[in-house]
Amino acid sequence: MNSLRIARAAIRARPVAMRMAAQRRGYAEAIPDKIKLSLSLPHQTIFKSQNVVQVNIPAESGDMGVLANHVPSIEQLKPGIVEVVEENGSTKSFFLSGGFATVQPDSSLSINAPEAYPLEDFSAEAIRNQIAEAQKIASGSGSEQDIAEAKIELEVLETLHAHVK
Repeated sequence: MNSLRIARAAIRARPVAMRMAAQRRGYAEAIPDKIKLSLSLPHQTIFKSQNVVQVNIPAESGDMGVLANHVPSIEQLKPGIVEVVEENGSTKSFFLSGGFATVQPDSSLSINAPEAYPLEDFSAEAIRNQIAEAQKIASGSGSEQDIAEAKIELEVLETLHAHVK
């Protein structure tokens, strides 16, 4: 029995309730126009809203925008800015050190990150000072582990510096 016939037989053998869930939506069904967003850290939720129109995330596969009814997916996030566009047109920006974003079929998006801060909490001058310190260590003045950590810190700080004015 070839694999296509096995798959068809398995679909027919499922209960009716399970078959209904696998069917595609028709045009007559209402499609949500908002995203339910949750931006969480291990110890707290820093942003939660049900009136989000779009969320721009720094995915490892490339920056992407998430709208309502987005295809379900899981994306690994790189250090960067998450931009949240709310229903009233205002935007909120958060800097993440990395993490994961999960888009669910019901237009809910959960972003989980080890660290995240509102972008307005950062000072351009303080970032420049930290970049200078990290460059000194990364250029060879320290142990192998210190140099590796300084290179990671530089990557994060340079990404943050590009977004802070």
